[in-house]
Amino acid sequence: MEKFLHALLPFIFFLLRFTSRCCSSEHETYSRPPARNIIFSPHHGLQSAAQQVHVSLAGRDHMRVTWITDDKHAPSIVEYGKQPGTYSAEVTGNHTSYRYFFYSSGKIHHVKIGPLEPGTVYYYRCGGSGPELSFKTPPATFPLEFVVIGDLGQTEWTNSTLTHASSRDYDVFLLPGDLSYADTNQPLWDSFGRLVERHASQRPWMVTEGNHEIEILPIIQPHGFKAYNARWLMPYEESNSSSNLYYSFNVAGAHVIMLGSYTDFDENSDQYRWLEADLSSIDRKKTPWVIVLLHAPWYNTNNAHQGEGESMRKAMEELLYKARVDAVFAGHVHAYERFTRIYDNKVDPCGPVYITIGDGGNREGLALTFKNPASPLSLYREASFGHGRLRMLDETRAHWSWHRNNDSNSFSADEVWLDSLSTSAACWPFEGEKEPPESIADDEL
Repeated sequence: MEKFLHALLPFIFFLLRFTSRCCSSEHETYSRPPARNIIFSPHHGLQSAAQQVHVSLAGRDHMRVTWITDDKHAPSIVEYGKQPGTYSAEVTGNHTSYRYFFYSSGKIHHVKIGPLEPGTVYYYRCGGSGPELSFKTPPATFPLEFVVIGDLGQTEWTNSTLTHASSRDYDVFLLPGDLSYADTNQPLWDSFGRLVERHASQRPWMVTEGNHEIEILPIIQPHGFKAYNARWLMPYEESNSSSNLYYSFNVAGAHVIMLGSYTDFDENSDQYRWLEADLSSIDRKKTPWVIVLLHAPWYNTNNAHQGEGESMRKAMEELLYKARVDAVFAGHVHAYERFTRIYDNKVDPCGPVYITIGDGGNREGLALTFKNPASPLSLYREASFGHGRLRMLDETRAHWSWHRNNDSNSFSADEVWLDSLSTSAACWPFEGEKEPPESIADDEL
């Protein structure tokens, strides 16, 4: 069945391109350059061989190892230790699978291991056999570095972007939606997992969903996110969320919130109530940095996807502002754009910095045109593929850089220093909200 569906790829992509050109409300205002070739990564190993391995953070001092086997009887076991070839621990986890139209997935294994030591390399093996892999846990303290890439896909651009991102070490990979661009063609989920395994098996990948993860087919598949939820299990339960579509986690001195642009977010929704509770539980003395990721940007001066994040902005922006969130990263628009600190469409020194980074390497190409004249809120914008790096040096300072993808090399085209709002005396307290962290002296207020 996988071979049959793979044979349909050219026809499916023709339909997708035709639909996007003839039915999109945006096609008159911007055009996309020719896309790079899609990379389809087949599996040539045994049915019992672990494939599509990726790791993710799973609560305090724990990691989740996920992989897939064609063999439905393969065990969900991870052996691991701090020395190559020596496994001091073994954990048995859970497994799942799913059907999508004619497609039947392999056995999807999820094993939560730990407690683990911070800043440590662990060697591990999936399923009790096969090759040894390794990952490094994030540090317990600063400095801490994130790589941020949105709208990744699986093209030649994807490959070069990931190669550039991995040319320098980092601690955690953040992806604000649109992973595989399978768009209901399920073998592309498998191909994507194989393509990114080399990177995703070595550092934790933390993702949230985009519109390309919805995959609803009327009558046949009326419920969305079936493949995404089965394959990319995130620590939603560990963060008291009721949905894999939104969650949070702590790493070193940062609190990271992953929101869902394509599930309910109004003030009566579960996501809104969860976000309100999550923000109120943050201790800025322990986690002075707070960042948010979502898919559809709330601020956008590109002609692509204008206004698609506006209803979510109106519903949730005040929550982020009152919590003094430091930065908000989005995807969806296939370009890079950095804004100043904003609240309610105005410059505000106590609002988040907004950054769009939907330029990972998707098959649809770039969103080339921006609205003119440029908004004074927008400080840098460019339609190029690339990746971002957020390096938090300590409790007060962080460095953001965006690296344009020029095929053979990665060029740092935009950078800025950020100050954590947790240490801004001018931004605390806020209308009876929590008192500022102890790091702000009373005589500064």
